[in-house]
Amino acid sequence: MSAVLVEQREHVLVIVLNRPEAMNSVNAEVSTGVGEALERAEADPQIRAVVLTGAGERAFCAGADLKALSRGESILAPGHEDWNLAGYVRHPISKPTIAAVNGFALGGGTELVLASDLAVAAETATFGLPEVARGLFAAAGGAFRLPEQLPRKVAMEMILTGEPITAARALELGLINRVVPAGGVLDAALALAGRIAENAPLAVQASKRVALGMIDGKLADDAAWDQTNREIVGVAQTEDMREGAMAFAQKRKPNWQAR
Repeated sequence: MSAVLVEQREHVLVIVLNRPEAMNSVNAEVSTGVGEALERAEADPQIRAVVLTGAGERAFCAGADLKALSRGESILAPGHEDWNLAGYVRHPISKPTIAAVNGFALGGGTELVLASDLAVAAETATFGLPEVARGLFAAAGGAFRLPEQLPRKVAMEMILTGEPITAARALELGLINRVVPAGGVLDAALALAGRIAENAPLAVQASKRVALGMIDGKLADDAAWDQTNREIVGVAQTEDMREGAMAFAQKRKPNWQAR
């Protein structure tokens, strides 16, 4: 079974994270499949928008596949590590992207939403960056993108406490564009993508590039990525990170040592 399903519906490319048994967590196969689908979308003039969703109703994406990481495996696309998590969070394209959040989107799942241009969520969806409760931080763009997209004080509370928010609260804050009944997320996202696809495609793409400051396929956030990469190297080697992982696995409160 493929970890990523790709289907073209008229002018919209639908990408499905297809690991419901693992809550659609990201491994190397997911990163490769999604990244290649984005490349296809960018190159095909018939594709005018992209919708990203997850299989099943429980989870949109649970972030990185911790089991793969515990085995020492990379979760990035081989040869395209620069695309970062899921082949998506550092892989900007000119075609508008819409996250169709069908379940909880925690950690990397929220970072996929932050990397999308628009987002539609089920009323049962939740969003959050719980990495600090595991001895880590949101290193796939969340730590700097959340304060860009939400009021800073609200974003800082989410980042520093790790507490999630509901779909209703995410809508109120402007993190997402629509909240719809569970089961109707993909249809709502396709309707939004279809409305975009009715417009002149080159004008839409130019508008996105200007709005996001895209130049030659890159965003002006290299400094933030560089700092994130430096910080995560240090944090990932701490005793607190190992304690956070063990405490989570053992379902107990962690004992932080700040070392």
